[in-house]
Amino acid sequence: RLPANTSGRDFVTGDIHGCFDRLRALMDGAGFHPERDRLLTPGDLVDRGPDSLAALEWLDKPWFFATRGNHDQMAVNFAKGHNHPFHYERNGGRWFIDLADEDQQRVAARLAALPRAIEFRCHGTRYGMVHAEVPRDDWEAIEDPRPKADHAALWERQRIDHADHAHVANIDVVLVGHTPVQAPFQRLGNVVYLDTGAVFGRPMSLVCLSTGQFWQDQV
Repeated sequence: RLPANTSGRDFVTGDIHGCFDRLRALMDGAGFHPERDRLLTPGDLVDRGPDSLAALEWLDKPWFFATRGNHDQMAVNFAKGHNHPFHYERNGGRWFIDLADEDQQRVAARLAALPRAIEFRCHGTRYGMVHAEVPRDDWEAIEDPRPKADHAALWERQRIDHADHAHVANIDVVLVGHTPVQAPFQRLGNVVYLDTGAVFGRPMSLVCLSTGQFWQDQV
């Protein structure tokens, strides 16, 4: 849980997948001020894109916050010997496979430390952020320690696959990534899908929750 940002603006973006240069260009265009603004993303910092290692640099920034995505978890699993190289390479993990073992462990430790979810307030609205889905459509279930809840948070697509507009209880708005949608985002009930598929040759998007302004790059 993050305190409200009383000195600046809150920005959100979708899955980054190593496209940090494109994100930085959007932030520059939005006049992002690192001294007082902050940026949140629902995870998948790595894999498929051009610069996954930059995730470590961004995670050191005091204004940058991310939940753990399924691709972040894939790297963690590979470092533990639980992900087959062929499977991980097909999902964009060649960059990680090629790292020395000690570097794999260093990156994996940082990604494993990412939270399952983030909760924060912006202009009175209570937001919850998670990579894929909220277990049982109840924000309080996000703290369920059982593996099934972790799987929902990182992997599931039940809501968007079934165009489910059910309200997620005990939260105002849920922000998720995981499934690329058409910009400017998609909403089902009180769940907003932020990933606009930048790593697949589509636009990268950035929105300021504090003002409602929206930025998108050209591809």
